[in-house]
Amino acid sequence: MSAKVRKQSNNTGFLAALGAIVVAGVGFMIWKTQQPPTAPPIVLANVADSALAARARGYTIGSPDAKVEIVEFADFECPACGSFAAITEPDVRKNLVATGLVRYTFYDFPLLNAHQNTIPASMAAACADDQGKFWELHDRIFEGQFEWNGQATGNPRGVISTYAQKLGLDMKKWDACMDAGTHTERIKANYALGVTKQVGSTPTFFINGKMLRGAANYDDIKAAVDSANAPNLPIPAVVPVPAAK
Repeated sequence: MSAKVRKQSNNTGFLAALGAIVVAGVGFMIWKTQQPPTAPPIVLANVADSALAARARGYTIGSPDAKVEIVEFADFECPACGSFAAITEPDVRKNLVATGLVRYTFYDFPLLNAHQNTIPASMAAACADDQGKFWELHDRIFEGQFEWNGQATGNPRGVISTYAQKLGLDMKKWDACMDAGTHTERIKANYALGVTKQVGSTPTFFINGKMLRGAANYDDIKAAVDSANAPNLPIPAVVPVPAAK
């Protein structure tokens, strides 16, 4: 092959490679512009902030007239929280909440140092709350914890979105909420409330203000509820005892 032919061949190869790079670059730019905006990362301060904590807004079920309130601080990616949600919480809701004895409130307490996917889960549930389906997605997120946690995927939203869709959420609104990080301040405030209450692990419960740490079983919860409710129980009538003859 002559030097001239080799030069033309090299130029052709170079131009083809350059063209491929340009096409790939244009394709990447088009793809990038079509991606949803990424919400800025949430930073959680481990210093008590009473002003931020005052803006906390949990998720509550049960009668507003219930004499006992169970408050749970939990992390959606926490295995112990998942265990409680699957094993104990259904009985708590059925026997204590549904009967009007207890009001139940859930607050996010994301443990970012241990769980990389917990914030998207909290945001997903908060965005579902906008459509009145926090508890439905709460249950499904915990049920599918091993499908979306940090050990399973780097895209927890992709997994959780399938749950949201199957629950009948308006996905356009849910996606917009997720893209914007709409409930960032709510999650931060809920966390701040936990810090002010000296929550250090999840799950942590407060039953009428009395702390109970760890994934308590139903008997533990029931005993604490009975104890908290005791001052509200009617005083039994005194039955006179006949005098001995």
